[in-house]
Amino acid sequence: MSKPVIADNKPVKVVLEKDVQYYFCACGLSANQPYCDGKHKATDIVPKKFTATESGDAFLCQCKYSANTPYCDGSHKQFPADENLQ
Repeated sequence: MSKPVIADNKPVKVVLEKDVQYYFCACGLSANQPYCDGKHKATDIVPKKFTATESGDAFLCQCKYSANTPYCDGSHKQFPADENLQ
């Protein structure tokens, strides 16, 4: 698998803590969206490690096609509502 599965066609609102390291699911297979649970190991896609620069709400990508992962950039708008959802 070289292309991610679309976990959802809208971003998810999460609360991040400043200076905490997170692992963003880049493959779309995680049952713990938007975070990695290790299911990528069956693919050639790796999670994206990131550290929150501030505490507070953030909207993380779930379509997995954002140019600014892990953050949503609106890329999900290109996909029909039911496309590739796991």
